[in-house]
Formats: sequence, structure tokens, C-alpha cells
Amino acid sequence: MNLLKDKFKEVSLSVLPISIIVILLHFTVVPMETDMLARFIIGSLLVILGLGIFLFGVDLGVTPIGNLMGESTAKSNSVTLVGILGFLLGFLITVAEPDLLILANQVNKASGGIISAYAILIVVSIGVGLMVALGLLRILFEKPLNKMYTIIYFIIFILGLKISAEFLAISVDASGATTGAMTTPFILALGYGVSRLKGGKNVEEDSFGLVGIASTGPILAIMLMSIISRVSNIQGQAEAFMPHEGVISQYLVVFPHMMKETIYTLMPVVIMFLIVNGVKIKLSRKNRNKILKGLLYTYIGLVLFLTGVNAGFMEVGRIMGYKIASLEQSWILPAIGFLLGLVVVLAEPAVYVLTEQVEEVTAGYINKKVIRVALSIGIAAAVSMSMLRIMFPALKLWHFLLPGFALGVLLSHKVPPIFVGIAFDAGGVASGPMTATFVLAFAQGAADAIPTANVLVDGFGVIAMVAMTPLVAVQIVGYIFKLKAKKEGIDIDGATTE
Repeated sequence: MNLLKDKFKEVSLSVLPISIIVILLHFTVVPMETDMLARFIIGSLLVILGLGIFLFGVDLGVTPIGNLMGESTAKSNSVTLVGILGFLLGFLITVAEPDLLILANQVNKASGGIISAYAILIVVSIGVGLMVALGLLRILFEKPLNKMYTIIYFIIFILGLKISAEFLAISVDASGATTGAMTTPFILALGYGVSRLKGGKNVEEDSFGLVGIASTGPILAIMLMSIISRVSNIQGQAEAFMPHEGVISQYLVVFPHMMKETIYTLMPVVIMFLIVNGVKIKLSRKNRNKILKGLLYTYIGLVLFLTGVNAGFMEVGRIMGYKIASLEQSWILPAIGFLLGLVVVLAEPAVYVLTEQVEEVTAGYINKKVIRVALSIGIAAAVSMSMLRIMFPALKLWHFLLPGFALGVLLSHKVPPIFVGIAFDAGGVASGPMTATFVLAFAQGAADAIPTANVLVDGFGVIAMVAMTPLVAVQIVGYIFKLKAKKEGIDIDGATTE
């Protein structure tokens, strides 16, 4: 129970700043309807309750399953079997990710029905499966992470020159959508399990990077799909935005839907665990039931969290974006975007899972608070720059993404190896359900109010920006760590802990 109380305390300190900012804006810059504000306050409480229970469940259930799967996969002593199992695990966990289902439907509407949501779902899941397999093999063969990222992003850069601006945004957004609340803790634990069993001098370094590698799969998959299908320009119409009425009614609509969606999300994990445990791992009944209990907590927490986000947060985000963009003082939009980005990422479930593991694996050498501050500043810059792109049509998405990813790859050759894995993993976790829904809604509202902006294209690009900036922000922290260690006469390029 102490662990659960600690989770609630930590989550409350992160979610409350968002709520306070929204309430302050309501009484100063963007007044909202009373019903809408009440829905937002209820949503905030559900987010705190759900996120606390979710993180508690992840500790008890999802993380142990990932570790056991990773160790079981590595024990096979067969490169072929590791590759096959890595692909299957990556594919199955991705195909049920709620964020990906939402994005797939958006792409379907944006393309005027030309590209089916089902095709996006399968293609992206295949991309993740292949890259998870490649990432596990990298750990086994001890290949440098920075060189792998350099090769992958060079290929992405070449393919990016051959596709349309819309598909560039969709491909990077698909990357962010696949690393959601369920996928991230599982892949993190999978990589940690394999690296721990393999042993060697690079266990800490190899524990990170698998999420970052997995998140490049959707980019490559969507880009290749665009080139093969020869669809170069997507056209569609965004749905007209209609604010909801009442306080409780929207929650009554969203709650059963989230219960159903979350079952689909968790089911592949439960089935995989039961099969592998029955065939190979064979845990004691007590340990098996403890993990299943953790999965139940994970389910309850995720349902409450997603209900709060979808019924209470998104609508307020869109209204705020629209009203702020409609003000005569245009500078307010990027300024408030920066402020929102600064705090909204701290309410991401996957950010907590990643930073907790960073501190645990490095035995406290890398403090979780330092990584969270770096992510906050990076996401704040991403949201602010996205608002500028919506305001000024001359600014294109690739003006930010290509230099950003190039800088991220360059820094990967200059910082301690463990920071490379953490940074690229962070790029995936930052664009989870909380950031993607609230920030995306805020950007769509702003684009609605600005005549020169395209709601669909600019909306897609926001998630892409949020996924890119952590690569630079976290590696800058790593470079500062390196300079500090050098001044103290400590070599941290080869090892991160004493």
C-alpha cells in the first residue's frame, strides 16, 4: 500500500500543474463554459487516480512479464528464434495499442478513404515487430547503438526525400503513436530482460534503446507503403468540432468504450504470458497470480486514465487552442504552447516508467528528475515551435524535423552510450496518450482559428515534433554529464556506474 500511496503522491504533483494552468487561463485569457470546466476537473481527478493505479499495476505485472519474456527469449541460444520471438512480441503488443488505432482512423479520414485504417495498423505493427527483432539481436551481438541509429536515420532521410509532406508527418506520428501506455513498459522490460541475462560489461547501456529502435519501424514502414502505393498527396476533411453538453453524460459514453478498448490492449500481453509461462517459464502459482493481479490493476488504471483524458482533457485543449489563436496578441499562442508542453509531458504514464527504470538500472547515478526536466523543456520547445508553424505557412515540418533528427544522430556519437539509448527511448515515450491527445487537440483548435493552417496536416506534425525534441534534450544532458565527469577525472563513456 505504501508503494501505491507513493505513486498517487508523485502523479498528483505532476498532473495538478496542468489543471492549475487551465483553470488560471479560464479566469484570465480563455473563459470556458461551466459544464466544460467541471468535466475538465473531473477528468483531472480520474487522470490522477488512473495513472497512480496504472503505474502500480505496471510494477506488479507488466514489467515482470517483459523481463521474463526477455530472459526466456535470450535463453533460447538461437539467433533465429530470438529474431522470430522478437518480431511476434513486437507485432502483437503494437497491433492492440489504442493510440495507433486512433491514428489509423485519422489517416483513413485524411486520405478520403484511400488508405484503410486496417492497412495502417498492420503495416505499422509489422514495422515495429521487425525493429524489435533487430534491436534484440543488436543486444546479443553487442553492436553500438549510435551506429545503428545513424544507419537507420540515414535510410529514413533518403526515403523522406521521396514522399509527400503529409506522409512525412504521418510516418513520424505513427512512430509516436506506437509507443503508448502499454507498448513502452513492455518493450523496456523486454530489452532489460535480454540485456540482464546476456550480461557483460554493457548491461546498463543495453537496457535502453529498444523502444527507440522499435519506434523507427513505423517511420520506415509508412514511408515504404507510400512509395510502393504511389500515393503522394492525401486529401480529406477533418470532422467538424462540436462541444459536448452536460457534465457526466460524456463520461458515461466514454467509460464503456475505454473498458472495451483496454481489454483489446491487454489481451495480447495476458495470452503471451500464460502461453510462455505454461510452456517454458513455469512460475509458482503465487508468483503467477501476483503478476495477473498486477495486470488487473493495470487494466483498471488505464481505463480510468484514458476516460479522464478523452472525456475531460481533449475538448478543453481544443477550445483553449481555438480561443488563444483567435486573440489579437499572436505571441500568446506559442508562449502558452511552451507552458503547456512544459507540464503536460509529466502526466505521461510511459515517461514515469522510463525514468524509474533509468534510475533503477543506473543505481541512482542518473536521477529520474533530471531526465524529466530535460523532457519537459524539450516538449515545451516542440509545442511552441509547432504553434509557430501553424501561424506561419512558410515554416514547414521538415524545416524542424530533419535538422532535429540529424542533430540527435550527431550527438549520439558525442555522449556516453547509455544516454543514447535513454534519449531515443524518450522520443517514443513522450508522445503517449496524454501528450498526443491534449497537445494534438490544442494544435487542432489553433489551426481551426487560423485561416492559413490545415487542421489535419498541422495536427499530425505536432506529435512528430513532440517525438523529435527529446532526442536532442536528453543527449544534451548526457553531454553535460560527460563534461562534468571529465572535469572530475571520471570516465563514463565505458561505464555509467561504479
